[in-house]
Amino acid sequence: MDGPGFMASLVAGGVAGVSVDLILFPLDTIKTRLQSPQGFNKAGGFRGIYAGVPSAAVGSFPNAAAFFITYEYVKWFLHTDSSSYLTPMKHMLAASAGEVVACLIRVPSEVVKQRAQVSASTRTFQIFSNILYEEGIQGLYRGYKSTVLREIPFSLVQFPLWESLKALWSWRQDHVVDSWQSAVCGAFAGGFAAAVTTPLDVAKTRIMLAKAGSSTANGNVLSALHGVWQSQGLAGLFAGVFPRMAAISLGGFIFLGAYDHTHRLLLEVGRKSP
Repeated sequence: MDGPGFMASLVAGGVAGVSVDLILFPLDTIKTRLQSPQGFNKAGGFRGIYAGVPSAAVGSFPNAAAFFITYEYVKWFLHTDSSSYLTPMKHMLAASAGEVVACLIRVPSEVVKQRAQVSASTRTFQIFSNILYEEGIQGLYRGYKSTVLREIPFSLVQFPLWESLKALWSWRQDHVVDSWQSAVCGAFAGGFAAAVTTPLDVAKTRIMLAKAGSSTANGNVLSALHGVWQSQGLAGLFAGVFPRMAAISLGGFIFLGAYDHTHRLLLEVGRKSP
């Protein structure tokens, strides 16, 4: 990519990430508490639903920026004709690469945020310090594998679907979709992807919230899923599915719409600059 394209992807991704994370934080807290081992009420219920927001605020810009820089670069590197049957594969590979890179930033932020969400009386910085003291750097990356294993299938569904819906809408109206139309496509793609990947999200939440040294804390996704299945059945595997779908549908609308709009705006400014 050229310089302006690189910067546009970086800034647009960061703006989109901050926007969606801060706007939808209460829904994310409710989803995390529904999935926590101690249950919704003991995890805090509807109290302190902004607990952990500093962690989300610090991590959201670099996390989303890293994802979109990687996503756009891999799409550019794997350039194919827009009508090629390989186009969805290109989007899948680009999204997967973006998630692997972004999770290096996302996971520490997510570990601190989720522990704050189920322990609203404890300050975010104190939780961060406790993790470093008790578990070291490895503690901040607990759940990295489970997060990647959740995010890659999610992105394999969301991004090709988003790109395909935009292409279909563009074809139907005979011009490129507007930012709001891109946002609508993002909402549909995000909600569908959220529903089918909820069990992986439950496993990731259980691993991040497990006590240090426990079998769940080891990060085995299949073991975590099996434990949930044995104790709570299918309902446990899809705990929090509706707030997750609501949050990610709305998040897809804001995130992908804001990214598309900001990216176009920055490219336009870049073209007008001498």
